[in-house]
Amino acid sequence: MKTKILIADDHRLFRDGLRTLLEKRGDLEVVGETVDGPGTVAAAKRLNPDIILMDVTMPELNGIEATRQILADHPQIRVIMLSMHADQRFVVESLRAGAVGYLVKDCAIDELLEAIRAVSKNQRYLSRLIENSIITDYLNLTTGRSGSAFSILTAREREVLQLLAEGKGTKEIAGQLKVSVKTVETHRKQIMDKLDLHSIAELTKYAIREGLTPI
Repeated sequence: MKTKILIADDHRLFRDGLRTLLEKRGDLEVVGETVDGPGTVAAAKRLNPDIILMDVTMPELNGIEATRQILADHPQIRVIMLSMHADQRFVVESLRAGAVGYLVKDCAIDELLEAIRAVSKNQRYLSRLIENSIITDYLNLTTGRSGSAFSILTAREREVLQLLAEGKGTKEIAGQLKVSVKTVETHRKQIMDKLDLHSIAELTKYAIREGLTPI
């Protein structure tokens, strides 16, 4: 039986190249491609893949938040994060969200296949380019807070922040998240208070710097 894979990345050339490489393997089947977080959440429900190759930074809902939402309803799906970021906070938050693999995008195809084999056997796989100290940091997460957006803001506040940074208005955000306009306004105020930022421009710069949204 073939392993069903969903590719989630907002860059078409990367998706096309990855699909071509994976489909050369007789035991792998790419069942779908998505370009943003909400689309990935919907596709996971519709396609029920075995593995999702998930970009960390995607429009509307980043890969970490998408992973958290997907695994809340479909814990059997294995998520491997693919990212340009080897930064500790992205690795740690991805693992916290439930991802079982993390690779930097310039890894060799052989390493990606090794990661797919590992997670298929219920093993965790971290890129060889990620320092071993990150594993120790992950295992000791219960002590201390990182001071990043992932520790300062709630999951819903991060969603609202990303959408604000991507230029969406309050009513549009309310409609997308299926909450009231007042709720969005409350989240925005809480975000600004927690981060001590006072304009959408400042929030946008912060969201980009924290890797919550594509540049």
